[in-house]
Amino acid sequence: MSHPGGPAVAVSAAALARVGTALADENRRRLMLALLQAPAYPSDLAETLGMTRGNVSNHLSCLRGCGLVRTVSVGRRVRYELADPKLAHALAALAALVLLVDSEAAADQACAPDDYACPADEGTPNTTTQEALHG
Repeated sequence: MSHPGGPAVAVSAAALARVGTALADENRRRLMLALLQAPAYPSDLAETLGMTRGNVSNHLSCLRGCGLVRTVSVGRRVRYELADPKLAHALAALAALVLLVDSEAAADQACAPDDYACPADEGTPNTTTQEALHG
């Protein structure tokens, strides 16, 4: 794929799907933003973000399964960090995008897939899906 004024860019649809799944959930976005600041332990993330340890663990498992974070053993503890330093730059670039949203259309419908739960979360009580949101 190429774009005007730039070199050819190889894009993996599977990689985009993993990033989309990871960022579709508010708690996973919060975890990614926290890990963007610095590597952290799950218990510290739970306390900082006001989440339960179980919820943090489930979401970190999803992020790890998507290939976005990795673990580092530190003694008897496990610390999480972004899997690739380029991810920090990519997230910053995504956050800086100016999105053109029709305010009338946005009020009528949400821009979200039918089900954005992480496959690793299936069957866990902390999974949030569109079905759960809309009853």
